[in-house]
Amino acid sequence: MKIALAQINPTIGDFTGNVERILDFTRKAHEGGADLVLFPELAVCGYPPADFLDKPSFVARSEEAMTEIAEATAELTIASIVGYVTPAHASTGKRVMNSAALVRGGEVAFVQSKMLLPFYDVFDDQRYFAPSEKQHLCHFSGKRVALTICEDTWNDKNFWQKRLHSVDPVEELMREGGEIILNIAASPYWRGKRKTRREMLAAIARHHCAPVVMVNQVGGNDSLIFDGSSLVIAADGTVIAQAKSFEEDLIFCDIGARSGDMHWQTDNIDEAVYKALVLGTRDYVRKCGFSKVLVGLSGGIDSALVAAVAVDALGKENVTGIGMPSPYSSTGSVEDSRRLAENLGIRFELIPISDLFSEYGKALEPLFAGLQPDITEENIQSRIRGNLLMALSNKVNALVLTTGNKSEMSVGYCTLYGDMVGALAVIGDLMKTRVYDLCRFVNRDSERIPLAILHKPPSAELRPGQKDTDSLPPYELLDPILEAYIERYETPEEIATKQHVDLQLVRKVLKLVERSEYKRQQAAPVLKVTKKAFGPGRRFPIAVKVQV
Repeated sequence: MKIALAQINPTIGDFTGNVERILDFTRKAHEGGADLVLFPELAVCGYPPADFLDKPSFVARSEEAMTEIAEATAELTIASIVGYVTPAHASTGKRVMNSAALVRGGEVAFVQSKMLLPFYDVFDDQRYFAPSEKQHLCHFSGKRVALTICEDTWNDKNFWQKRLHSVDPVEELMREGGEIILNIAASPYWRGKRKTRREMLAAIARHHCAPVVMVNQVGGNDSLIFDGSSLVIAADGTVIAQAKSFEEDLIFCDIGARSGDMHWQTDNIDEAVYKALVLGTRDYVRKCGFSKVLVGLSGGIDSALVAAVAVDALGKENVTGIGMPSPYSSTGSVEDSRRLAENLGIRFELIPISDLFSEYGKALEPLFAGLQPDITEENIQSRIRGNLLMALSNKVNALVLTTGNKSEMSVGYCTLYGDMVGALAVIGDLMKTRVYDLCRFVNRDSERIPLAILHKPPSAELRPGQKDTDSLPPYELLDPILEAYIERYETPEEIATKQHVDLQLVRKVLKLVERSEYKRQQAAPVLKVTKKAFGPGRRFPIAVKVQV
């Protein structure tokens, strides 16, 4: 049996465009001699559709789209497996099921629905879908096929020390005589996820002595990035076919001959994260109907990295850098921004804000009488810049990309309605030390980001001689504390002991984290590249008194 894996990039709700893409890849797979082509989970409507699933018209359109696919491929000898939404039985209390259809000979010949519904991190499947009570083997080309959907394969007791579900659909299907395991997925990316996924699927193949075929969605949908990285794994755990990461792809594999396409995937973690950010930025901008972006350039490392990502995502002609020096901006920062723009080949405009800042001071002087300058005046500068960026955004129809990193968002070292304004937080899931790592990756072949930007001490430049270390511990000390607390939920005592740092310092940092939740809940969507990003996968109340 020759199988094709169609690793496509669907747009949520674009049934017409998604069907066209499915048909295009089906024809290419047919021309390549495949007997069967696999498409990702919910390929017809895109994943995750969220509350669209509550709309009856959305569900009806999904079924109509599947009929269109069946009719359009009726004359082809190839069969396809496509993910889509089906109605649930009224007794389940849910509207829909997450299903996979075997399309053959102009009709839907078999339907399998997802059994394991994740409800952790960014996943809300249990909120919307009814689970399949029983799955059945699919018979195709003389083979008994164990057809599964994403999470159905993520519960192998031989791989996971702690399982999240009591049932293993793969084990049940293989016990009934399954000979090959097919998995259609929409498995989002985070650092290290590709390795974990590959090792897990290889363990399943070895345990059941059966080949595993997994096709994964690729592309960005809001804060989620899907890496693709589709795989075919032989019964001994060997990868015999693989698709590219972070781009659409079509690969073929002859299961019997144990041979298939082996498209290149990077093993460099920094390169993978960078490619994820580029893909997430490109898809967010374009799927929202825009083509151009604005980046406020401060002369610092964060805005430099965001500008580089934007250029690689959208092309230099679609990126404009805006410098907005205040009375406290150094000449070097302005020149560094200008040189960055030259290196990247983007347009650079300068809007000094000193006069605007002075006018704010005059307007507020009667109300501020007798009060000393403090963080208020610093935030005014940031909010002036935010206003200017949004004015340009409205006027030229370009999205603003925010430039804050995860370290700053964690402790609230950012200004609401100031440097936080914008449509997408490109590096909001990168700790500051990771930002430096990615900048060095960007400069691997040439000096795209000026070395002066990498070497200068971080500073918001909102008061004379300001440095980030005036308010925060050095990032080399701060970031491990934040990662332990935010991504692994370690206690202050555990962090202090493991990292050999002062407990009072840890508590001071964590207090800043808890006090800043109100800012994060008003932030732009953050591109997720770690296990625990700010956004829908991390839900905490704002009005709290934390005692843990």
